[in-house]
Amino acid sequence: MSDTDNNEDDLFLREMQGVEPLQAREKVTLSKGDINKANAAARKQAAAQEAEQQQQNHLQTSDVTRVGPHDILGFKRPGIQDGVFRKLRLGKYEIEARLDLHRRTVEQARSELFRFIQDCMEHDIRCVLILPGKGDRNIEDPGILKSYLVHWLEDLDTVQAFHTAQKHHGGSGAFYVLLRKSERKKQEARERYSKGRI
Repeated sequence: MSDTDNNEDDLFLREMQGVEPLQAREKVTLSKGDINKANAAARKQAAAQEAEQQQQNHLQTSDVTRVGPHDILGFKRPGIQDGVFRKLRLGKYEIEARLDLHRRTVEQARSELFRFIQDCMEHDIRCVLILPGKGDRNIEDPGILKSYLVHWLEDLDTVQAFHTAQKHHGGSGAFYVLLRKSERKKQEARERYSKGRI
């Protein structure tokens, strides 16, 4: 061994003084069967929830009245004030959630819309933007998804009003949708407006 090798060894030993080896930890062996069972159980539960939602989903996929790709459309239930509808039409409400249905089949759009509206109601979301697209690229059957969406929105009791969106939000390929207030939100509004009254 040369002096250089001895110097390097001495240097190494000095640097390593006080260093203790790492303790080996016990390892847990996972059997593949347990993982597969857990995944299968999760998939089964998700499928059951999906099936239950589909049973509740009353939205029809039968033939609907067709609308044009560039049609400007609006709808409001009785009791919705004109000022509220005008504000919706002009895009003045804050958009709290959005659903993009581009490139979906009618069945996919039906399922996603139903789940989306349910989620919005659970989270007290009132104003949403839904984008079915214009459907003007489909020469054989233009505006198909837009036509179904209009029909479905009118069919959902939780939808109070909807209107074609302003250009900066998607124009004739998008809709502002106003959802019903939840009971909790109604109670909060009553309490807020009744303060100070006898």
